[in-house]
Amino acid sequence: MWSVWLSVISLLIVISTHWVYRWRNPKCNGKLPPGSMGIPLIGETLDFLVSNNSLDIPPFIKKRMMKFGPIFRTSLAGRPMVVSSDPEFNYYVFQQEGKLVEQWYMDSFDKLIGQDVMTRVSSHRNIHKYLRNSILSHVGPEALKNKLLPHLEDAISQKLQGWSKLPSLEVRKSLAIMIFKLTAKLLMSYDAEKSGDNIDDFFSNFMEGFMKLPINIPGTAYHKCLQNRQKLVNLMTKIYEERKRNPEIGKGDFLDQILMDMKTETFLTDKFIIYVMFGILLASFETMSSTLTLAIMLLSDKPKMVKELTEEHEAILKSREDANSGLTWKEYKSMTFTHNGISANVTAKNFIPFGAGMRTCAGADFSKVFMGVFLHVLVTKYRWTIIKGGEVMRTPALGFGDGIHIQVLTKHA
Repeated sequence: MWSVWLSVISLLIVISTHWVYRWRNPKCNGKLPPGSMGIPLIGETLDFLVSNNSLDIPPFIKKRMMKFGPIFRTSLAGRPMVVSSDPEFNYYVFQQEGKLVEQWYMDSFDKLIGQDVMTRVSSHRNIHKYLRNSILSHVGPEALKNKLLPHLEDAISQKLQGWSKLPSLEVRKSLAIMIFKLTAKLLMSYDAEKSGDNIDDFFSNFMEGFMKLPINIPGTAYHKCLQNRQKLVNLMTKIYEERKRNPEIGKGDFLDQILMDMKTETFLTDKFIIYVMFGILLASFETMSSTLTLAIMLLSDKPKMVKELTEEHEAILKSREDANSGLTWKEYKSMTFTHNGISANVTAKNFIPFGAGMRTCAGADFSKVFMGVFLHVLVTKYRWTIIKGGEVMRTPALGFGDGIHIQVLTKHA
């Protein structure tokens, strides 16, 4: 009897040892870079999720760069992967999509955005090309130059005027709501003010759930993301179904175009369109609200930079023949300091916030114009003071602890 148990235990030890060895040394057709796969199944996820308040390279990445070099292997959120901090290699990878590499999304991201949508967009070039061209036709450089610029300036001016009447506000959430309303109005003519929907409840740091293990258990960040996602998907469904029932009420927006194209493009199903709209809105309000919040926080500690920024924008006002006229495209393009900050010498390969190659973000110009116009209105007409908060919290998504609360005042106040 003892010999049988001894044989079973020995077999289990051999199997476990072999399994752990295979985990730490995954098979690869080529040559894997150095690194560690961490604990079986969990990998190095726990170390990756440790919060920090650094605006430098995250400690998780920095520690492994020093140990293994700029390219290393690891396992995060249940997936083996290679992490690269090498600009030349990253740029090369972007240029090789569809040739040597193909796009892939984390499981958590896939499920939050819509697995069917992400799979089809990432695997079919024609679908991606169609969506990219459709988005660019409504919020790309030509649309911004010829139509949207004054609309953005008016919307931002009205919102900042409203903020100046409040004792304080939480920056990121306030920006997210403003951007959501503006983007939803541009793309699908959704008027949040008239709808009566309480969209304030929809915003709860979606990015917090993107790099978490996709475990849908109450109390987890991923579970909370799924709940808030469903609220927004329900709203998108409501807008979509109402427009589909009344196609004669043409708005000339992105939703009108995509509904019209359903007649010829077989991949445009109801579900696909709803999740595409959700994905576009998520991409706009999460990224821009975080970036502008960080900009406001950093500028608050750098009066010299605020002074230089203000001088650039006040010079635009002074050079106008009509002081009451709005921003022109030429004036926007002249915002050298606003576009570059202290990073004017950064090369394109070292700084690619909007991606590169065939996957360059279709909303890149819209994001840059929106942020440039926001800063223009802010520094020429208002001043601000941080009331509380002001700490960055990376988890690894960019967060701001309990939030950054500011008071906005008109310059003459």
